[in-house]
Amino acid sequence: MATFSKSSFNSASYAVYRPTYPRLLYDVVLQFHKDGPANAADKWERAVDLGCGTGTEAQVIFCIPGDEHPGFQSVLGLDPSPNMVQVAGESLPEQFRSRVDFRQGFSEDLSFIEDGTVDIVTAAQSAHWFDWTRAWPELHRVLKPGGTFAFWGYTEMRLTAHPELTPIISAYAQGPDPATSLGPHWEPGRKILDNHFLGVDAPAAGWTGLTRVFYTGAHYPALPAPREVIVKKRMPWGEGLGGYLRTASALHRYHEAYPEDLARADGDIATRFRRGLMEAVGVPEGAEGDAALVDVEWPLALIMVRRV
Repeated sequence: MATFSKSSFNSASYAVYRPTYPRLLYDVVLQFHKDGPANAADKWERAVDLGCGTGTEAQVIFCIPGDEHPGFQSVLGLDPSPNMVQVAGESLPEQFRSRVDFRQGFSEDLSFIEDGTVDIVTAAQSAHWFDWTRAWPELHRVLKPGGTFAFWGYTEMRLTAHPELTPIISAYAQGPDPATSLGPHWEPGRKILDNHFLGVDAPAAGWTGLTRVFYTGAHYPALPAPREVIVKKRMPWGEGLGGYLRTASALHRYHEAYPEDLARADGDIATRFRRGLMEAVGVPEGAEGDAALVDVEWPLALIMVRRV
């Protein structure tokens, strides 16, 4: 997570090129919350989104009433990066600003929140960075009895129509050579994400109803009851896919280790990788605009649990 907090990290690009989550995902989380034991009149007061990044998606959805819920009265987005918080605040629609707030801070220190005052806590693409020995007690402290903690994250991208290219993608993202791949440049939390949070369990005391849902399609057949992939995006090969590849924290760290890569005449490592994919699927070089699109998808794991 430290890379995202650096002033040199492009938070605005992160907001533009990262995939968003479908309403289906939020509906599943909100239904889990609704089905909890807390009094229905009291469970829609306060939501907290940890590691909110630049997105205001969750904050807006949590404010809007649905068919089965009234929406939360107040929503807080928390992120350790002041750059992310600034972008999130600036992009929030005006009509939600009386109910949504953004704050710089860390998920393991929620000392500014009173005990038992939060109905739901979420964490999207951020929980793999948590110090869980500190996070679980804080989450238990701030949540109301019966409150929900839901977190999710997606693994490395897949090209929907070209599963045969998955080994090439994995070699780029996870290869062992620090000079030719991003593998050694990921921070430690990446392994937790790549393992679909299977290594993360709620403490035996104080939590109940642990539920895991894997929207991973056929990409990880060993996972129990995998469902269809729901995080998908169609984008231009150049600005779209190229922009997404540049949001990787490992690429940022790669260029810190190999700054000369940015000056190569044939493009940096991310550009060379993208062009290799284009060549493999028969997209001619130069056909990178809106007329040449690629379908990308991201397998995702969702974990939900309730505070006792």
